[in-house]
Amino acid sequence: MNLTADYHTHTPYSHGKGTVLENATRAKELGLAQIGITDHGFSHIVFGVRRRQVPSLKRECAEAEEKTGVRVLVGMECNIRGRSGFTDLEPSDYDDFDLFLCGVHLITRYQTMGDLFRFGLRNYFKRKKKSVPRSLVKETTEAYINTVKNNPIDVLTHVNFQCFADAVEVAKACADHGTYLELSGKKVHFSDEELFRISQTGVRFVLDSDAHSVNRIGDVSLAKEQIVRVGLPLDRIDNIDGRLPDFRFAAFKQKRG
Repeated sequence: MNLTADYHTHTPYSHGKGTVLENATRAKELGLAQIGITDHGFSHIVFGVRRRQVPSLKRECAEAEEKTGVRVLVGMECNIRGRSGFTDLEPSDYDDFDLFLCGVHLITRYQTMGDLFRFGLRNYFKRKKKSVPRSLVKETTEAYINTVKNNPIDVLTHVNFQCFADAVEVAKACADHGTYLELSGKKVHFSDEELFRISQTGVRFVLDSDAHSVNRIGDVSLAKEQIVRVGLPLDRIDNIDGRLPDFRFAAFKQKRG
């Protein structure tokens, strides 16, 4: 189970410690073919990359790719901004990016005040509780599903980190629309039983480090341990053992022309 590419890494454009070049250099040392630079989306209140920084980000990615020979993808880890599935990567931004990741980050600017209270604040205040209202699970599940249906997302990141959704239903939506589900090397978000049930939906996976420092690039050991425990078929993971994913975002842009 050798990693071919790491699609979820951060730099100082959000709150990562390693520069774009340092991340790419580490990827080269590890023998990776590709790396995604996926800082937090525009609407993240604390750590979001700003639109005025995008030209600089693109330039650094191009320079790092030239220096290292590793394919350096200009990406973003976008924010789900409410139940409608609205995100902070808009169609007018698409040409600037190669990679479209998306996840729930609670400290973000929501689409409406209703989304702030029903989706953001309720998940925030329940994030350490064992008992969660069914209405909140339904709200969060709908937000994930609508996001996948309404946007050409490549990868859903850390599903159910600090929020509560029916991950099996989310996985079904990913399988239907060609979006990958991330298995994170940073933190385990699914129980073993839950991951087994998710695997029955037909969804496909990528392994990512969610690295915020250079020494964590390519570190997916936690995910590997769970994969072995659950017996997840390795042919369902598309960024290992020389394979590269067939990403939805690139296909969408090519079709759009």
